[in-house]
Amino acid sequence: MAKRKTGGAWLTDFERIVGGVFFLLYLVVFPLTARYIFRGVEALTGLTLSAAAENAIYYYFVFAVTILVFYNFIGKTTHRFFSNLGRTFSTLGLGLVGFYGLNELLYRLTATFLGGHTNLNDVSISAQMNDAPRTTFLIIVFLAPFVEEVLFRGYVFGMLRDHSRILAYAVSCALFAFLHVWQFAVGSQSLGYLVLMIQYLVPGLVLAWAYDRAGNLWGPILIHMCVNALSILLR
Repeated sequence: MAKRKTGGAWLTDFERIVGGVFFLLYLVVFPLTARYIFRGVEALTGLTLSAAAENAIYYYFVFAVTILVFYNFIGKTTHRFFSNLGRTFSTLGLGLVGFYGLNELLYRLTATFLGGHTNLNDVSISAQMNDAPRTTFLIIVFLAPFVEEVLFRGYVFGMLRDHSRILAYAVSCALFAFLHVWQFAVGSQSLGYLVLMIQYLVPGLVLAWAYDRAGNLWGPILIHMCVNALSILLR
């Protein structure tokens, strides 16, 4: 029996190499250098950029680069989406139920273990929503989910899934969780803050499962968008 083709097999050599560089830039380099780049732009142009403007420019930039780098892969996974709508939307429904059920269980189990740690990512998003609600909603609900799903599920999970499903789940979930906490751990100068990675393991697990089950990237993208939209609308 022929081996079922997965997302990793759809990546071209260009996407594998350049996509890997872009992934590392997005995960580590851009978060460290973005503020200095914006300060340099302000010094050169004499303009003053608001935090909302900086966020919008940043995410429009990474969104555009994601499309340019993974153009071939996005086209193939979109074609797969339209040819298998039923499985994608059943995955969406199951994924949302699983996400909220598992997330509630995890929060209850880890409440004592996490102690007094405050999720600074949630605090930051709340502050951005108060400052620029429309721009932040666009970023959190549309731009960020698209970029993160292409990189963490399409690239990382897809590449590793062709070799080991267990490794693909473990690495993609761990890196996804790391993305959401490491900057705050550095900023607060507390490695103990990394314990909050636990809170992002369920989202990473559900989104990876959705990609694995749906067979296209739009399954996890839609789940990610719905979860982020509900978290903002119900806050």
